[in-house]
Amino acid sequence: MSAAHKGEVHLVHLYPREMSIYGDLGNTRCLAARLRWHGYEPVVHGHHPGERWPAQAHLVLGGGGQDSGQVRVQDDLDRQADRLRELAADGVPMLMICGMYQLFGEAFITVEGRRLPGLGVLDVTTTGNRTRMIGPVVLDTDFGTVVGYENHSGSTVLGPGQQPFGSVLHGEGNNGQDRTEGARTHNVVGSYLHGPILPANPRLADGLLEIAARRVTGEFVPGELDDRIADEAHQRQVVRLTGRRR
Repeated sequence: MSAAHKGEVHLVHLYPREMSIYGDLGNTRCLAARLRWHGYEPVVHGHHPGERWPAQAHLVLGGGGQDSGQVRVQDDLDRQADRLRELAADGVPMLMICGMYQLFGEAFITVEGRRLPGLGVLDVTTTGNRTRMIGPVVLDTDFGTVVGYENHSGSTVLGPGQQPFGSVLHGEGNNGQDRTEGARTHNVVGSYLHGPILPANPRLADGLLEIAARRVTGEFVPGELDDRIADEAHQRQVVRLTGRRR
């Protein structure tokens, strides 16, 4: 079946220049590739500060960035805040990594104690500290086992009733103490996992694509994909770090 028969899926990558320093642009490229393999037509929009918002947004992604990058996107993020909150409430799938995960929360409190407000899509609060949490991570999530790599100094705490993205089987996660990682509200997922996360976790990638495709076309008709190499790499990390086998 041709891509045109299954329909277009519009991906919006927020601030790919400022907020994609740990390979998170690979998440967008992964989704675009998998959409083509499944028989859909991906349309990728890179949204930069000051630009007009795309006419269509079926799946939204954001990545990690340095503090200077967060400062450069803050004004534009404020202008897009209501739109992003509406899209999130309407069920649009989103994947926000590291710095963008923090900006989608309630607030970021700097090491000096300054409180910077976030979008409030996710009920999480992050506090900067001088100790970094770095290393490979394995999670148990609604999308199955997820692997990735964390590198963050922010310590994030979930608000009452906020669902985590996953529980930590190996690694530090949100704060190194409560064994939670990331957050999920509706179809918005926030996480500290780089890698990038999606090429290493095909089930997670297709889970997000399925939500988007069903919203656009009313159904998700997957193609026959060969994920043997990705699955083997994924399983090797799970076994090496946790001893678990599927």
